[in-house]
Amino acid sequence: MSIFTPTNQIRLTNVAVVRMKKGGKRFEIACYKNKVMSWRSGAEKDLDEVLQTHTVFTNVSKGQVAKKDDLSKSFGTDDLTDICKQILAKGELQVSDKERQTQLEQMFRDIATIVAEKCVNPETKRPYTVSLIERAMKDIHYSVKANKSTKQQALDVIRQLKESIQIQRAHMRLRFVLPAKDGKRLKEKLRPLLKVVESEDFDEQLEMVCLIDPGCFRELDELIRCETKGKGSVEVLSLKDVEEGDERLE
Repeated sequence: MSIFTPTNQIRLTNVAVVRMKKGGKRFEIACYKNKVMSWRSGAEKDLDEVLQTHTVFTNVSKGQVAKKDDLSKSFGTDDLTDICKQILAKGELQVSDKERQTQLEQMFRDIATIVAEKCVNPETKRPYTVSLIERAMKDIHYSVKANKSTKQQALDVIRQLKESIQIQRAHMRLRFVLPAKDGKRLKEKLRPLLKVVESEDFDEQLEMVCLIDPGCFRELDELIRCETKGKGSVEVLSLKDVEEGDERLE
């Protein structure tokens, strides 16, 4: 789409319009396609990469620029950058039905891919294929939310799928070494964070190989670092504890 704005003689191309109604009036900003969702998910931090111009319009396609008084009354400020950020955050992205459908289908596949990469069948330790996860998502009638990041939605999907199939986050395998004087005391603190202890050797120091839920890694790492004043160590042996081959759902 190519839009001609006679007010400033700029020809805007590849435009994605974000619209917001406030104070009974309509306001629009002109953005680059594919950048709006990147901004909302936090992947894009540079506003100039998202906005085609820091101008606020009442109608982008006609090049009608919003009046300063209307902006001040509606937003409580005449700072165009601040207003653009508000519209970006809360406005509605204008896309055709076909574009919206394509976007949702791509997000659906992306969510299924993230889930397949992060999860296994807890009984067999085998990963699920992307197509199997897609089928399971359709079975629970999962509805993709266009304004929510795929990573956030993948976590929602994992929670919901637990009610219909055997699935869990794949465990991380760690080795940690603790000074002897901290070993016994710390072992009790660490135990609630450990899923499986594979080996334990207590001689001059405590060395353990264990499996944990990936979501507990930061807490475990900080606990060991703080309690041993940096003398303990944590080593990631594998990010995913999985068996070879794909899981099949009969």
